[in-house]
This record gives sequence, C-alpha cells and structure tokens, in this order.
Amino acid sequence: MVLKWEPVGVSLSLSLSLSAELAGLLRLCMEAIPGRGSGRRADRSPGPCRLPVTTLSYQQVFAGCLLCVVLALVLCYRRLPASPGTLRTARDPVERTVTLLLWWQPFGGGHAPMPDCAALYGIPGCNVTIDRRAYPRADAVLVHHRDIRGNVSALPQGARPPAQKWIWMNFESPSHTSHLELLEGLFNMTMSYKRGSDIFVPYGYLERALGPPPRRVSLPTKRRLVAWVVSNWNEDHVRVLFYWRLRRYIPIDVYGRAAAALIDNSVVRTVSAYKFYLAWENSQHTDYITEKLWRNALQSSAVPVVLGPPRSNYEKFLPADAFIHVDDFRGPAQLAAYLRFLARNPRRYRRYFAWKRHYSVHVASFWHEHYCAACTAVRAAARQTKVVSDLGLWFDT
Repeated sequence: MVLKWEPVGVSLSLSLSLSAELAGLLRLCMEAIPGRGSGRRADRSPGPCRLPVTTLSYQQVFAGCLLCVVLALVLCYRRLPASPGTLRTARDPVERTVTLLLWWQPFGGGHAPMPDCAALYGIPGCNVTIDRRAYPRADAVLVHHRDIRGNVSALPQGARPPAQKWIWMNFESPSHTSHLELLEGLFNMTMSYKRGSDIFVPYGYLERALGPPPRRVSLPTKRRLVAWVVSNWNEDHVRVLFYWRLRRYIPIDVYGRAAAALIDNSVVRTVSAYKFYLAWENSQHTDYITEKLWRNALQSSAVPVVLGPPRSNYEKFLPADAFIHVDDFRGPAQLAAYLRFLARNPRRYRRYFAWKRHYSVHVASFWHEHYCAACTAVRAAARQTKVVSDLGLWFDT
C-alpha cells in the first residue's frame, strides 16, 4: 500500500551536528583534568569548561565538567523539533475529545447505543455518534465497506473539514469484498483484521493471563468427537468439498442454519462437549482468521482443526501446538486417523491446551471495540497526513 506521509522528525544533519558539539565539549573537559587528555600541561586560559587546575582538585574539575555536559544536553534538547507524539498545545491535550462519526451503522444496525469507551476500555475522550450534523466538526468519519454497496455518491460530498480523517472499515475477506477500485484516494486510514492495517483489530487473540503462571489447565467433559457450525453453506467452497471427503472416515456433527440446532442457541456450550472443532474459513486469505477459531474452538476448549491461510500465518497469532492444520496431512483419511489417535490418548490430546497455562482468549466485541480503537488511532494520528492510494491492491494481497 502506498502511503503518503507528512514528514515530522529530526534530520540526520542536525543529529550529527549535535553529536559533534557534545564530543568536542567532552574532549575539552577531559583535557582540563590533570593527568588526562594528551599529556600536555592544561591550558589555564579561560574558555568552555577550562578551569584553573592549579587551584582546584580533581573532583572539583570533574564536577564542573559534568555540569557543562548537563547544560549542553539541555540546550541541545531544546533545539530538537517535536515529534508527532510529543506535540502539545493548550487546545490539543493528550486526552482531548475525539469525535468519531459513523456514516452508517454496520449492516444497517439502526439506532444501536454508542459505546462508553472510558467505561469499557479505559479510553477517555471518545465521542462516537451517528448524527451526521456532526460532520463539520468530526475528527474522523468511519465508513463500513459493505454499506457503501458500490455507491460512492452515498459518501460525504463536498470539501472535507481540515485534518478530518476518513476511515475505511472492513472485516470481510477479499473474496467477499467488491468495488474497491472506486475508493482509491478517498480514505486516510484502514481498519481491518489484516496486520498491515492502520487500525488493526483481529477477530481474536491470546492475551497473557492474570495470576502467577503456570495455571492449572481444566477442560470440560468431552464425550463427542468432531463438531462443525456453519451458516453459509456453499457447495463450491473449499471447506464444503473437504467436509464431504472427511466425513467418509470420521463422524462429524454439523450445526447451523440448515443443520442441527445449537444447545440453548450457544456455540460455546454446544462445542464444549466435543474434542475437536472444524474452524474452517469460507475463503482462504492472509490473516483472515475469524471467530471460528477464537470463539467457536478456543473459547469452547475444543482443539481447532483449521482450514484457511497457511500454517505459517496461523502461527503469527497462536502457538504452533495449539491447533491442527489440514495441510499437515496427505489427505482427509490421514487427518481422520490422527484425530482418532488423539481421542484415544488423553495425554497427547491435552498437549494442545498447553497455551491455557499462560494465556486466555480474547474475542473481539463487534462493534464497540472497533469504534473505541478508532478513537485512539485518530488521536495518535492527529498530526499525520496520509492518503490510501491503492486500497484494492493492498487488501487483495
């Protein structure tokens, strides 16, 4: 993704100049100390850090030189330009209020209540609103891609207020995202599950557990073998094709819209009774690892059997021994044999839950967590100027 940044920082020439000045000052100070420097008799004439060594002790000379160095550092620091993270004005404090305007609530969410980011996530000064009258004063406009529906004219029209950020938000895979070519050069920030996003909000992650590790791992009673919850059944999907092959070798209980009903309409309660869960994505793309892994499998304490991006991509999010990848096997027959082997060997099976001794599962809360994360990012990027000029190329790769 080509990003156009407004450079703010310390130039190399300024850094080298300050370094040279400090080095020279230290050299002069060292030469002023008896028995140090070049060995020549100390210069008794006045000058920077030049002290009459005939009347001062070694300790006094050293203290004087140290004072000179401290004063030099203070003067040098005051000459440095402020970085984006240290810019302060009376009207722009660290915790200044950020107004985030939702152009649409995702998927036609109607009038759902806006989050209290301070109470939920400890993020003060975040004003999330759906009132379009706030557009002239909004710090950022958050646009959910699915609701654009290819109609660019439905976006805010006319000149933008100065420094206002437009945020493109999307949590669908590239296979289910269209019309990106119409959005080039319109947005300033991206929010998605992709690790290269300006605002990176994955579907879930492992977070360090509270309390002294290692914690004792406890698992619910499991009397069933393999479960799969699927609402979007498409015979052309790779996961459906693989399902028909795998079920020849091992029984699979399927839940969802066109299959068995969930217990109390709860995925976690239903899947907790199973040893394995098929965390299979509807399409295979980099970083597209959804709640099928984090909530359906890991929160349910079922070993995830994943089908999605390559194993190496999954390992950027969780330990290599926390899941089983279908690509690790020559085919469904070998995978089924391995699952049966683990089911008969509790000690080997429990190794897949070693992560529980140190971590717990965090599942993203749609959409409050995303709005509050956007507030934090907008506040941090207040002094930055950027345009996303190749949205389609970036998101599709």
